[in-house]
Amino acid sequence: MDPATPLLRLQALACRRGTRLLFRGVNLTVSAGDLVWLRGRNGSGKTSLLRLAAGLGRPAQGKVLRSGGPPVLLGHTHALKDELTVAESLQFLLGVHALPQQAATVEAALDRFGLAPRRHQRIGQLSQGQRRRVALARLAASRTQPLWLLDEPHEGLDADGAQVLDALLAEHLQAGGSVLMASHQAPSLPARVLDLDAH
Repeated sequence: MDPATPLLRLQALACRRGTRLLFRGVNLTVSAGDLVWLRGRNGSGKTSLLRLAAGLGRPAQGKVLRSGGPPVLLGHTHALKDELTVAESLQFLLGVHALPQQAATVEAALDRFGLAPRRHQRIGQLSQGQRRRVALARLAASRTQPLWLLDEPHEGLDADGAQVLDALLAEHLQAGGSVLMASHQAPSLPARVLDLDAH
């Protein structure tokens, strides 16, 4: 893929929920190495915009253009089953998204987020922050997917977890990946801003 080709383009994008217009006229180009902070008040449509960018749903108006293969979409819910172990859960998430599921891949991703010692523990026994780390560990195995769409990725993390995530994001950007991240807090890395309250 040509590095100059944008990984994501939103053109005059509008979104409705029922009869309510969430946003309109959103234009955005996300290229290799870009981090875009998607912000706005609750109910402004941040999650809806991420889902549209991932190809889940149709905009009320406008276009979504992507290149570089399917994006990684990580929502603010964990999508984890209480009865599975930490390792089984990550392996399941990787399989659902057609990512490598080899034991070494799973182990390295869990180790990155400090979860290797808990690999055999059931999800139902974990704290919310630990569950978030399991969900985020998927990113460590998603290096081949250049576009990451993240919904409140720092939510529930302690300072150490946030530091691990920020380091992973920085590595992804330096390798030519890009990130569109919805968050109520400003990212610690340099970022462009898309404010849905202005739309």
